[in-house]
Amino acid sequence: MPHSAPPSSAAAGPATGTCTAFLGFHCIASGQRPDVAARLATLAPPDPGQVLVFDDDSGQLIDLQVPGLPAPAAAEAPSRPRGRPRLGVVAREVTLLPDQWDWLSRQPGGASVTLRRLVLQARRVEGGRGQVRAAQEAAYRFMTAIGGNLPGYEEALRALFAQDQSRFELLTRAWPEDVRRYAHALAAGAWEASR
Repeated sequence: MPHSAPPSSAAAGPATGTCTAFLGFHCIASGQRPDVAARLATLAPPDPGQVLVFDDDSGQLIDLQVPGLPAPAAAEAPSRPRGRPRLGVVAREVTLLPDQWDWLSRQPGGASVTLRRLVLQARRVEGGRGQVRAAQEAAYRFMTAIGGNLPGYEEALRALFAQDQSRFELLTRAWPEDVRRYAHALAAGAWEASR
């Protein structure tokens, strides 16, 4: 099955995002999660445990519920508190020194408004570095899960994190086609943002 590159947008959530499934070094399905699950159900691989499914945004291995197969073991979801989270606000704990809490309390709008403003400013200053790092991490996760024994694996990782695209491509040239193409697609954000 031909493989399409993972989407460049990280906006899709876990339930609606795209993923790619591999059996060994061969891409056997790629697309929206429900479509990949349906495709895997029709393929009926000899050992479903040998199928690796990767999230196209993060490169992480995911558990995908395939119709007709037992559900993957899932951790029990914590109960959600009532209130603001339905508005998109998530409460978490922050640990600061007393003088830092004092400074926050003196800021207009309070601690939460100030922290949100500081996060936005840091994102602007960071620029494309976050995109580069996310692409490197996604490619790293995939390469580690599937390609640890492939020739040039460690050197390819070094080239990835050194942002040396030509060396990365050279070192992965001998890899199985589907693995090489998917690793290159995941790493593409690192090259684009670094230009």
